[in-house]
Amino acid sequence: MSAEGAGYTPSVVWELIWLMVIMKIPILYLCWVVYWAVKAEPEREEPVAALVRNDDGPPPAWQPRRRPRRPGPHGHPTRTYARTRRPTVHT
Repeated sequence: MSAEGAGYTPSVVWELIWLMVIMKIPILYLCWVVYWAVKAEPEREEPVAALVRNDDGPPPAWQPRRRPRRPGPHGHPTRTYARTRRPTVHT
């Protein structure tokens, strides 16, 4: 190898700067956020208003919802006419 070609090219230098400096910014930001979250004091809870039940009378009785029956083998049949035997065709 010659002494001229033994140095770093500008693209290699910028790649090294990019990886070693610029890509550390998100990592530093993440460390700062975690530090801030750990050191933060918990907020005091505000008193919650008590819910008052309305005593207008007994609650209505629970009733299941009625769904319309679907046609098919597990519902009512889809045919409304009586089945008849087909006539035999003689050839």
